[in-house]
Amino acid sequence: MVSAAAKVNLALEVLSRRADGYHEIVTVMQAVDLSDRLTLEDAPAIEVRTSALDVPTDERNLAYRAAAVLREAAKVEHGVRITLDKRIPVAAGLGGGSTDAAAVLAGLNRMWGLEWPSERLEELAVGLGMDVPFFLRGGAALGTGRGERLTSIRSSVLALVLVNPRFPVSTAETYGRVTPAMYTDGGRARAVAGALGGRGAGRVAASLYNGLELAARGAYPQLAQMEAALTAAGALGAMMSGSGPTVFGVARSFEQARQIRTRVARGAWECWAVRTLRGPAIRIRAGAAR
Repeated sequence: MVSAAAKVNLALEVLSRRADGYHEIVTVMQAVDLSDRLTLEDAPAIEVRTSALDVPTDERNLAYRAAAVLREAAKVEHGVRITLDKRIPVAAGLGGGSTDAAAVLAGLNRMWGLEWPSERLEELAVGLGMDVPFFLRGGAALGTGRGERLTSIRSSVLALVLVNPRFPVSTAETYGRVTPAMYTDGGRARAVAGALGGRGAGRVAASLYNGLELAARGAYPQLAQMEAALTAAGALGAMMSGSGPTVFGVARSFEQARQIRTRVARGAWECWAVRTLRGPAIRIRAGAAR
């Protein structure tokens, strides 16, 4: 079994629009211990199985594409059966598809006996999605460019509460609502990166920033409602993760995070109390990838 952790963006700034149509960003990504589970087994072709109704099992699935890209690059003739236990919500700003792709790259690298270094896997990962290289590393990182140029950050363990409104949001649509008036200079993200090195959750909470939230709030009023519920329940600060719609709150401790989760839980929202990970986002159990 391969465990594939989610992430939150503790900061995300949009600096400008690039000539290629994408946006230049600065972001602080942090892995958290909400994880998908993937089982990899030898098979004659590439196959994805999952009980999650909102997850495609063909070439639209990033895990499938990761297997196909690695098989072609490594000139491997056989395939793999990927059984996906989906726990991270889809299109939620938590990197669920990207972490699954990273898990497949790392798992097949071991299963197929390739022994490729992480740098070589990251070259393939960029072609799959800008968040995929981060998940091959894990922990916390400052991402620049489109988010793929990474600098690792030393971080202390934080307790967070994640709140998802049970509907997906298109990343492309959120970025499409960004205007030049929303551009910033990257200073806020670097402030969060500096705050992570300390021991105070309050300092991190006070530094949270997401420029995409300005673009998303008009379309999704639930964002403000979820953040207000988190702060009213005791969170030190709250912010949307990535392109949304998941919102997270920073707690003083994991016990308080559990209390906050109980207070904000309601039928329309899905909630988790999680801890941030200082180690890898992808964890392979011995003998699990076979």
